[in-house]
Parts: sequence; structure tokens; C-alpha cells
Amino acid sequence: MGAQWKQSGREASAQKKGQMVVKIVREIMVAVKQGGPDPDLNARLAVAVEKARKASVYRDTIERAIKKGAGQTEDKVNFELVTYEGFAPHKVPVIVECLTDNRNRTAPEIRNIFRTGTLGQPGSVSFFFNHLGVVEASHADPQRDAESDAIEAGAQEIEPLEADEVPAGHKGARFLADIKDLDTVTKALKAAGWTVSASEIRYLAKSFPELGEAQRKEVADFLNALDDHDDVHRVYAAIK
Repeated sequence: MGAQWKQSGREASAQKKGQMVVKIVREIMVAVKQGGPDPDLNARLAVAVEKARKASVYRDTIERAIKKGAGQTEDKVNFELVTYEGFAPHKVPVIVECLTDNRNRTAPEIRNIFRTGTLGQPGSVSFFFNHLGVVEASHADPQRDAESDAIEAGAQEIEPLEADEVPAGHKGARFLADIKDLDTVTKALKAAGWTVSASEIRYLAKSFPELGEAQRKEVADFLNALDDHDDVHRVYAAIK
């Protein structure tokens, strides 16, 4: 969800991996700044740290990011979340979230990508999306009643996870909740035995335009150009 447009088999180069690490480290710092340095008390941080470990980010790098986010180093965390809206080619709505320490640098660069992308353009599109808390998780019991756990945790809706996102022999589910309930829902699911792989606020498209194969490629190329920008944290598009 939010990145399903990414091209399958797109291998990261050394530069791409370095860029990914930078984005993960920023997420850790922002999570600490917002919810504190203890992963047991900060669900967003716990998920970010686990993501970093899976991406083979060095332990020292993770620890430095946590200390920096907590204000325990001389360097201050000045990142702010800035959101941009617009259309990809073929009028596909797009929302871009950036973590930046310089809004005046980031804004014109993102707008330029929209303007130079084939048929892309800035504009207001938030009404094409729902803004919700999303928890993606798996359970070792394939017969686990996910709907009951969703109700107990306080989630509003539940969806199945894609098969390639669920470990073999496990039950997978995506839990949707009000933004204010995200942390509570995440902790409740963990307590119920779910292994959480994502806990974050996302924009979820309400509908998806019909696109042909060539059109999908044009949209994917445009979205990848956005995603490659150093300050871009998340790209959400109304495309399956």
C-alpha cells in the first residue's frame, strides 16, 4: 500500500542502498523525536528499527540515530514532514511526503519533478485518498481470527496482505485505524501475538483509474523519479 507501483525486480545499486539507509535513519530520528527513544513504548520506533535491521543497517548507525533523535548528541534533529500533491501521467493522483531540513530547497525540486514529468502536474488531490493509520502484521497461527483481534485492538477495518508479504504458514492482515489510535492498535496486536512489519500513517486511494500496460509504465517511471529524490519519504499513488 502506498508503494505498490514500484517496478518488480528493480535492483538497488550501491547508491540506491545508501539512499535507502539515509531514509531509514531519518525515520528512526523522527520516530524518537515524536514518541521517545524506548522501542517498547514507541511502536513507530520499534518498526523503524526492525526495518533498519532487515536492511542490514549497522547497529552503531541505529543507536546513533536514536541518540540524535532523543537530543543526546550535539547535532539537532530539524527534519519536518512536508506534503506535496499532484497528478502523475494520465491523471493518476499522487501524494508525496518529504522529510526535509530545508523546505525552501525541497519544495521547488519536487514541483520541478511534477512539471517535467510527462503530463505530470501539481494540484490538490487529497480528496482522492483516506488518511489512516495502517498496521501490517503476520501471525504464526494460520487459523488466527484476525477480525476478532482487530475488534479487540480497536481497528476499523481489516484487509488480507498480499501473499508475498506473509511468511509461509502464517496468517497475514492489514489493520486500518484512526490515526489517533495507531499506537494503541499496534501495541494490542503485538500483545495478541502478531508480528508487526509496518505501523504508520498512510494515504490510501479510494479508487484506481484503469490503465493500460504502456500507461502504467509511464506512471511508474514518474513515481520512481519522485521516490529517487533524497528528501522523499513516502509516495502514495492511486495505482494498483
